[in-house]
Amino acid sequence: MPIVIVQVGLMTMGVVDAIMVGRYSAEALAATAIGNFYFFVVAVFGMGVLLVLDPLISQAVGARDENAVALAVQRGVALALALSVVLGSLLLPAERVLRSLRQPAELVPLAATYILICLVSFLPFNLFIVFRQVLQALGMTRAIVTTIVLCNLANVGLNWLLIFGNLGMPRLGVAGAATATAISRTLLVVILVALSWKTLRGYLRPLRPEVFQLPPLARMLRLGVPIGAQQELEVAYFGGLILLMGLLGTISVAAHQAAINLASLTFMVPVGVASATAVFVGRAVGSSDEPAVRRYAIAGLVCGVGFMCASALAFLLLPVVLAGLYSSDAEVVALAAGLIPIAGLFQVFDGTQVVSAGILRGIGDTRFPMIAAALGFWLVGLPLSVLLGFNARLGAEGLWWGSLVALMAVAALLLHRVRMRLRRSMERVIIDDSEKLAARG
Repeated sequence: MPIVIVQVGLMTMGVVDAIMVGRYSAEALAATAIGNFYFFVVAVFGMGVLLVLDPLISQAVGARDENAVALAVQRGVALALALSVVLGSLLLPAERVLRSLRQPAELVPLAATYILICLVSFLPFNLFIVFRQVLQALGMTRAIVTTIVLCNLANVGLNWLLIFGNLGMPRLGVAGAATATAISRTLLVVILVALSWKTLRGYLRPLRPEVFQLPPLARMLRLGVPIGAQQELEVAYFGGLILLMGLLGTISVAAHQAAINLASLTFMVPVGVASATAVFVGRAVGSSDEPAVRRYAIAGLVCGVGFMCASALAFLLLPVVLAGLYSSDAEVVALAAGLIPIAGLFQVFDGTQVVSAGILRGIGDTRFPMIAAALGFWLVGLPLSVLLGFNARLGAEGLWWGSLVALMAVAALLLHRVRMRLRRSMERVIIDDSEKLAARG
């Protein structure tokens, strides 16, 4: 539950930003949406790579190997620094990239401003991801929840001050929203480290000389890059879906945004369940308790998919009511009400695939989920969406039916992989040569 709260809390910051900047102007809302999407497309790869800490730390905790935990933490910090520099450089030419993508000319400067201000918080946010994964693996989640709550409150207050110019502050609009976001993301790591320093300092000090050895770092990247690639493939697919919706017109885009926003909000629950499952599975692998690995895998699927079945029922029974929360336009509501039941079915398979990926991550199997995402989303989903949406003239609903089939394919592949892996013996992931020799006796 705490991990789910953290996931929902992180998304709530973005939802609140959209609501508040939307009250400033429609132009500000559109520019912020474009800027945030560009930022996230770049950042999600790094966030995925840092999830390599799940199997490394949780399995080390299960094996009671404190030295391996410390090495993983310090290498995670080094990796966050490197990723922030490399990926951050991709944010610098944002204005040129957006112009080349033919985004509305009046929005490009505002969106670029948003991205460049948020760039300041790129490293702090990546460090937050590192320390969050460490504390989750250790089972210490209270500090993370407290941090998320405090930063959400700070974000609301800063938005109120800087977007609208209250209490004598300058009225900054989009720049104010970006500044509030950058400060809030920086506070995430500052508050989390302050609350959990007694725990973290034992892993951060002293600096281990082995941290910068290239072979272990290369093995770490071989595990982490597929996670980042898997998440990038999924985000890019749904980003492409927005562009396809744009070819169908404004009504289709608005209806799609309503349906995908609802699905994204509920999706945060199985994302949290997947993170928790990765931790419990990793600990069980580290302690060589294979029956526990199977029990936690089943428990994760029951919790994650069970929740998505319940939310799917609400989507199927209340599509018009839910669509009405997003728009008063009759055409938008009517089309969104047609998409939301598809989103309900979509959710069940989305929950299955994300929890299955969490199970495999806990085991240390990170390459297959990347392959499944490439096959399901790009080989099956995209061609089918285009075929149904345009060739079969089903429009927005056709694009969504294609996405549903894509998620069904990804979920089936990952669930099959989970079943196969649970039938085999599982060994702890060790990336240091000295520890490998010790493990062999």
